[in-house]
Order: sequence, then structure tokens, then C-alpha cells
Amino acid sequence: MANDAVAGSALRVVPAQPAHGGDPVRTASAIRATAELVRAVDHTLAAFLAPEVDALDEIDPAVGDFATTARDAVLAAGKRIRPTFAYWGWRGLVGDAEPVAPVLPALAALELLHTFALVQDDVMDASATRRGRPTAHMALAAQHTAAGRRGDPDRFGEAAAVLVGDLCLVWADRLLAHTAVPAHRLLDVRRCYDQMRVETVAGQYLDVLGESESATWSVDRALRVARYKTASYTVQRPLLFGAALAGVTGDAPQIAAYTRFGLAVGEAFQLCDDLLGVYGDPATTGKPAGDDLRTGKPTVLLLLARQLATPAQRRALDRAGRGGGRREVAALADLVELTGAVDEIRRMIDERVGEALAAIDGAVIDPAAVRALTALATTATDRRA
Repeated sequence: MANDAVAGSALRVVPAQPAHGGDPVRTASAIRATAELVRAVDHTLAAFLAPEVDALDEIDPAVGDFATTARDAVLAAGKRIRPTFAYWGWRGLVGDAEPVAPVLPALAALELLHTFALVQDDVMDASATRRGRPTAHMALAAQHTAAGRRGDPDRFGEAAAVLVGDLCLVWADRLLAHTAVPAHRLLDVRRCYDQMRVETVAGQYLDVLGESESATWSVDRALRVARYKTASYTVQRPLLFGAALAGVTGDAPQIAAYTRFGLAVGEAFQLCDDLLGVYGDPATTGKPAGDDLRTGKPTVLLLLARQLATPAQRRALDRAGRGGGRREVAALADLVELTGAVDEIRRMIDERVGEALAAIDGAVIDPAAVRALTALATTATDRRA
């Protein structure tokens, strides 16, 4: 895949959201707590993965090398968004007195689940880079070539990457089992976790299906993909996962607030990704720009552009999905903006962030968590990567 930034890469992706959350000093404290949580998750992952890789190396050095590739995919610089939302979902219900150590394995397990999804998504999308590095299947293909092995290196890389994803999914289960909460509570956590995984697979299948039915796909169906592929396992379910860790499930009003907040922010997060997929700077996003237009992927952005376009613009937009080089994709990106679709996506993001903030306004949630979730609603949808 090309790594060219398309025209408009300097376009401001999302307008800055209005400041919410009250005292800026306390908001800064919540942001520091988030940074400390991310470091703790990284430490937990590294400590868990070291003996796991060693154990696989004992089977065969080649398996150890394979496991190292999986470990590196997990530990590559990421934003740790899912553990962060889960942490604040938990902290919002237990307050600031409870130590985080007992639930850290569960929070970190979400990052292993995320790596599973990323690695296999990259295979499905034939993506060359992720987080500024070669994707797992590309790295494994390069290893195949360097070792002088027989057969198609690309096919080997894809097959091995599927196994990397599978291994991460097993690792997630193993790490989750280390969570130090009562057994009956861990069972509720596991139910939430399983539902998250089912919804992620459902959303991913719809995403794959959409690329083969792009001519009949609708904005509503694209939003459904966003809801299940992204919103569910990025924000909504992690918040409910955190609530389950705190022992709160069912019809509690906080569950309703988290559900509403999570769906709104999760959809806004995906809408922001749609914009970054076309107008983002690859040096910042770590992924090529313009691939969604090059492949004709039926994102909300592209479908809105077709809906808003004049007949002449719609005929030009029909070139999306026919490949093309940098100039062709850049022209399509400019055309999408001219239809007004970019402004509409921005409006939809603003609307969802406002709905999310309304969901937690007045909810019986620890104030520090409210401030942190408010900041996350903004930073997750006003970003460059």
C-alpha cells in the first residue's frame, strides 16, 4: 500500500470541543491518573508476557520467535484506550480508596484482546503499517524471506499473523484469570468480556461484508458497523467491564449512564477514524492515508458524500474503489470535502460528544471519574492519530 498523504492532510479533523469538567486542577489530576494507569498496564503486560514467550521458546526456538512477534505487537506504542475506559468505569463506582493492583490483569487483558483484533483486521484489510511499524503479517513475511524459506512469503505472513491474533486472544483469557476479585464477580466480568468479543466479531463481519456490498450499503448500516466494530469494544463495553469489576451490573443507573456515554463516544471515535483514514498524516497516525477511498470502503464519510453530492460529483465519487495513485485519491479526498460530508461528520461528532457528556452529568459516579471521562470524550474524538 502507498504511504502517501492525500491532499487535505493538514485539514483540521475535528473542531476543538468546549471545555467541560470544572476545576482545571482536578481535571489535570485525572489526566495524570490516566497516564499512571497506562504505565501500570504496560508493566503488567510486559511482566505477564515474558514467561509466556519463554515457555513457547522451550517448545521450539522458532515458536519462541513467533511468540516474540506477538509480544512486540502487544507492546508497540499504543494509546491503551480500552484499559483506560475500563479503569475509569471501575474507579467511577469504587471511588479513590480501592487499590488498582487486583484489577490490573483484567484491564491489561483488554489490550491483548485489542491486539488480536488489530492483527487480524490488518490481514483482512491488507494493511502495510500499524502504529508506524510494519503490520504483523508484513513483519512475518519479511522474516520468511530473510530466512530463505520456500513458498509464498505473503501467504506465510498472513497465516502466521492469524495465529498471532489467536495467541493474543488466549493470552487475554489467561491474564484475565489472574484478576483478584471474588469468583462470582469475575464470572460477571467474564460475561461482559464475552459479549464484547461477540459484538466485535459481528461488527468486523459487517465491515468485511460492506466492502463487497458497497453499492447497496447505507449510512445507517455504516453506523451500525461503527457501533459494533468500534463503539462496543472501544468504549461502551470496557466501561461496563469496569463496572462489573466494581460489582455493579444489571439495571443500576450508572450502567445506563455508561451505556449511553460509551455508545456516543465510541461512534464519535469511529467517525473521527473515518476522517483520519482520508485526511490524516501517516507520520502521525502510523497508517497510510487514503486507503478507504482507494478501496471504496463504505464508511459513513464516503456514504454521506455520495448522499450529499450533485449528480456530477456522484459520478466522480464512483471512482472510489478503483485503486489509483496519489493524485487520483487526493482528488477524491478534495471532492468528498466539497460535498459537505466532512462538515457533516464534524457535526455528528460534536453531537455525540455532547450526548455523552449529558449522560454522565449528574450521574452517581465518582467526580474524578466524571472529569476523566469528560477529558477522554474530548481527546478520543479530537485527535491526529
